[in-house]
Amino acid sequence: MRFTPMAGLSALGTEPYATLFRHGPLEVEFYRPQGTDLQQPHSRDELYCVISGSGWFTNAGRRHRFEPGDLLFVAAGEEHRFDDFSEDFATWAIFYGPERTKEG
Repeated sequence: MRFTPMAGLSALGTEPYATLFRHGPLEVEFYRPQGTDLQQPHSRDELYCVISGSGWFTNAGRRHRFEPGDLLFVAAGEEHRFDDFSEDFATWAIFYGPERTKEG
């Protein structure tokens, strides 16, 4: 299978994300928040692969710069957020593994 940023962009509706693929415990989303990232902690581990844009990424209390090509890991249950990002920011969000929380 092949997934492109353009396919992700065209799949967006009123939400800032669109699920493009599911297979077993793997889920691939295109994520493009506008203005503010309002997401909450997730119940599965997650990888972000930044497609375009730049800004700051806060994860478990640490803040890092990000840019296209960066791969960011978030453990299940961890607070995380994209901040001060450019208008062209878009990323792949890849969820995998079992449902769990930060404690488990």
